[in-house]
Amino acid sequence: MLRVGIAGLGFMGMVHHLSYAKLRGVKVAAIADPDAKKRGGDWRSIKGNFGPPGAKMDLAGVATYESVDEMIADASLDVIDITLPPALHADIACRALAAGKHVFCEKPMAMRPADCDRMVKAAAKAKKQLYIGHVLPYFPEYAWALKEIQSGKHGALVGGSFKRVISDPAWLTTFWDPDRVGGPMLDLHVHDAHFIRLVFGKPMAVSTSGRMRNGLPEYWNTQFEFSGQSAVGSGQEGKALPTVLATSGTINQQGRSFQHAFEIHLERATLVFDFAVIGGEGAYLCPPTVLTHDGKAKRPKLAGGDPMDAFETELREVVRCVKEDKPSAVLSAELARDAIVLCQAQAKSLESGKRVRV
Repeated sequence: MLRVGIAGLGFMGMVHHLSYAKLRGVKVAAIADPDAKKRGGDWRSIKGNFGPPGAKMDLAGVATYESVDEMIADASLDVIDITLPPALHADIACRALAAGKHVFCEKPMAMRPADCDRMVKAAAKAKKQLYIGHVLPYFPEYAWALKEIQSGKHGALVGGSFKRVISDPAWLTTFWDPDRVGGPMLDLHVHDAHFIRLVFGKPMAVSTSGRMRNGLPEYWNTQFEFSGQSAVGSGQEGKALPTVLATSGTINQQGRSFQHAFEIHLERATLVFDFAVIGGEGAYLCPPTVLTHDGKAKRPKLAGGDPMDAFETELREVVRCVKEDKPSAVLSAELARDAIVLCQAQAKSLESGKRVRV
């Protein structure tokens, strides 16, 4: 039985706790949070933009700690699951790894690439696994797109566009703090930066335009430039370089609280999808569709639509990889670090008005 300790009982900590409960061979054996009510099982103050509301939890058999370091010192734990604010990720991960624990850390990996490097070195030194929680590839639409691309049946990647926009999350008071969360670039767009890196390989440069708020990117459009380097298995080797665009950020109107979409171009097909929450109701603006080379529009049947299912699938991958003591192709620290590098380059390009090499 794999024993996990969750560091931080905010929204994501609750999501992870509920997801682990659905998996075999793993148990949440400990939690750490400075809030005495949460340690006592009263999670009613926890809020998020999907999933069940916070409730009273039965924590019988779960060790509770006021500090993360106390939990890290628990010799019975195999994995530390970090769901703390991003600014704390690097230090806590390094301490957990040094204590001989495997680490699963929520996205973004850290606030800066240098902190990501510290985490990678700590994992290598401790000979422990480090996974980063980029859940997007496990959402049904993105898992479907990834499978279609990697199958090779539609030919090589030609390009694509990605969109991820939310209404200003006023309930998250630290969202615009550059030292704690980093605004929509690190908290929101990092999902698409990771997916673009996973699918297309690492861009060589970015050009970003848009608007700033409190010294942080608020809303922007980015053009990603690629060299001859391509993602493994993309079929892009020797082909024309892909054209990739992304739009992301926040709007001040609360009527559309969330939207994400993509249009992915392959030689013999285009994959399209658009989902939004408008007026509190979630719906497809365009359901997942394959536009085929013979003029047809095919709509696959995708399993699951509850975001909680994606987190369950993601954590199933973590449990499997920890038990086999091997890295994950999707949740790797390398991909997560590159996503931070891309976000940093985009922010620099937006602020300077210049093209920035990655």
